[in-house]
Amino acid sequence: MKIAISLLFFLFISLNYAQTDPKLYDIIAEVSAERLESDIAKLAGFGTRHTLSDTVSQTRGIGAARRWIKSEFDKISASCNDCLDVFYQKDLVKQGENNRIVKDVWVVNVAAVQKGTKYPNRYIIMSGDIDSRVSDPTDFTSESPGANDNASGMAGAIEAARVLSKHKFESSIVYLGLSGEEQGLFGGKGFAKYAKENDWEIIGVLNNDMIGNIKGVNGVVSNRDFRIFSEPVPPTETERQRNRRRFYGGEVDGISRQLARYVHKITKTYMPEMNPMLIYRLDRFGRGGHHRPFNDAGFPGIRIMEAHENYTQQHQDIRMEDGIEYGDKLKFVNFNYAKKLTAVNAISMASLASAPPPPANVEIGGVVEPSAKFKWDKVDGAAGYKIYWRDTTSPSWDHSRYVGDISEYTLEGIVIDNYFFGIASVSADGHESVVVFPSGVFRN
Repeated sequence: MKIAISLLFFLFISLNYAQTDPKLYDIIAEVSAERLESDIAKLAGFGTRHTLSDTVSQTRGIGAARRWIKSEFDKISASCNDCLDVFYQKDLVKQGENNRIVKDVWVVNVAAVQKGTKYPNRYIIMSGDIDSRVSDPTDFTSESPGANDNASGMAGAIEAARVLSKHKFESSIVYLGLSGEEQGLFGGKGFAKYAKENDWEIIGVLNNDMIGNIKGVNGVVSNRDFRIFSEPVPPTETERQRNRRRFYGGEVDGISRQLARYVHKITKTYMPEMNPMLIYRLDRFGRGGHHRPFNDAGFPGIRIMEAHENYTQQHQDIRMEDGIEYGDKLKFVNFNYAKKLTAVNAISMASLASAPPPPANVEIGGVVEPSAKFKWDKVDGAAGYKIYWRDTTSPSWDHSRYVGDISEYTLEGIVIDNYFFGIASVSADGHESVVVFPSGVFRN
């Protein structure tokens, strides 16, 4: 009788952890395309937001833009009883740092931090870029509305702050406007350094760079597809870690790749109409984005963006040429699509910020055995743990088993050679941490 009751309880718990959180559906519904349109129009209306542009004018240039962004964060904070810590973070970049820095400039970022209730030093960041540019990256006076690149991503971060600030989360969330992207990713470098100096535990950076275009230069039109770029393993890995990968795997299982899979899973669960595309590279071919400086510092970071780019509307002087209208204008932004990708960010951050820390010291065993074995250290806040596995050629975690509040488990009949494995912590209400790929191997 006791065995039957235990089995029923285990089944109940397992089913409970398969349920979704109604709060996340509410968050999706709260994101507003109208507010995004208003914010993108406001940012585009500053004429140019080039990193080296005017900082004194109240209506034109990057100075006016960043002051307006801070004022919006301040308004949001006032509406949630000062729940956001809003501040500037800046670094001086000297002329000649590279060929795009033609004069000394303060690269100023705008941050709004929503502190977590239980893990205030664990941070999830959603970033957008403040700056814009035209064809010549050193031209800081010409009209450069940057409506899609990247007023769309910046507006998304502001809108996410409006929505998520109405809720409380266990981990901290940062809504971040970064400058200097077009000049060499200087804003991201500065803020990653700031986080390091302040001992932040960054558990995820969602860099949003162009989330408003649905018409590709290749003729494809889609308001459902979007890309998630992630590097395979951290650039900070040691030689010992690199050598271990030769024998135990993990070539596509670094911390940023697991974050990408997390966003993919949350999207497929809560927004099944969307098509998140896992792109197995740091960024677009030969190009860069503001998640990279965080990756360089050892933090997990990904790029979320539209799937179908239109290069006639990126980094272009505004003009008509051979019947083609060039320039990053407001008219080319699809605000409902920007709403969808903003919602993707919001629910991903809400889920991750509601989850316990991932299991620590995950180890795997089962060499020349018919079963896969696991050991891990329990973490504060976890009600249980879930083991994931997938075919070695699969991009996503396809199989899972909730195993309860224990610290070791054996998957009987699962041959270790044929799959990759990982473990996630699970909260009492079903929110999961990012999956952790085993970092150690043990033998009985």
